[in-house]
Amino acid sequence: MHKKLFLPGPVEVAEEVLQRQALPLVGHRSREFSELYERVIVKLKRLFNTEYHAFVFTSSGTGVLEGFIRNFVKRRVLIPVNGSFSKRWVEAARLNGKDVGVIEYEWGKAVRPEDVAEALKGGDYDAFMVVHNESSTGLTNPLMEIARAVRETSPDTLILVDAVSGMMGVPLELEAWGVDAVAASVQKAFGLPPGISVAYVSERAMARSDEVENPGMYFNFRRMLDYYEKKRQTPFTPNISLIYALDYQLDRILAEGVENRYERHRRMAEMVQRWALERFSIFPEEGYWSRTITCVANTRGMPVSEFIEELGRRGYAIANGYGPLRERTFRIGHMGDLTPEDVAELLSVMDEVIRERGW
Repeated sequence: MHKKLFLPGPVEVAEEVLQRQALPLVGHRSREFSELYERVIVKLKRLFNTEYHAFVFTSSGTGVLEGFIRNFVKRRVLIPVNGSFSKRWVEAARLNGKDVGVIEYEWGKAVRPEDVAEALKGGDYDAFMVVHNESSTGLTNPLMEIARAVRETSPDTLILVDAVSGMMGVPLELEAWGVDAVAASVQKAFGLPPGISVAYVSERAMARSDEVENPGMYFNFRRMLDYYEKKRQTPFTPNISLIYALDYQLDRILAEGVENRYERHRRMAEMVQRWALERFSIFPEEGYWSRTITCVANTRGMPVSEFIEELGRRGYAIANGYGPLRERTFRIGHMGDLTPEDVAELLSVMDEVIRERGW
């Protein structure tokens, strides 16, 4: 039995999008692939009306974000930590030999721009890295204000953004906010199967990458850009089938309209958050709740694993809390191509389970 996915990722994928992966393959050095890849890059830029360079990597978002560290951090990077994924970037930066400054927060608390500004003063950081939408806690950091604080305090510091679980669900601007490199996985709000990731990089960041020693081979942004500009291809074999699906899904997203997509995600988030407040509470601090993932605080002391198992038997999948929050919270994903009607269906079934089990 298929379980309808309301996870922090992967998400439900429309059947017509899945079917695009079944198109006959072409060679990745062929004219047909070059035409496909150019279409995708042009559409990715249209999503944000941006002049930034767009990239597609055959990788999870983790690989691309490690690529940010290798390509755009010369020596020192500042990273605020308020959840599992921001903690991951501290580990990745250290494993890549970078000097890391950390701003520590309690999980569920948002990054404060004034803390970032204070930490940057005299720190000689050439890069700052932040998670926009922290899926482990269902929290969206105030990226616009954080980016402004970085630019005003340390103008030469590059701003690197993990937008893995937010892009195409949580409003984001590139040039207007002055971020330099942003990456996202497609198995989240893009509504695609996992296996490829997209990135946007400013010209300023590309210039910085030319000054960085040992940027690596696979996640080498200069090499990726050169291959695109000369051949409309990638340096290494891409996942052609998923790029077919991305090409098709980008048409669907553009037809819906990015602002309309953001609004649909807002409506779904409000439905889930209203339900959570009436029956439980919401884990992260108010004012920073995510549009794509709600992290519900288990105030009833309900056995979360049993709740999830029973929903699975009825054809629905949600997620337990992440790491230390495993039984203290549960997470509901409401992103991609899900609709308010889908969300209402899930909420009704969850109520049914809670009522029947006496939780």
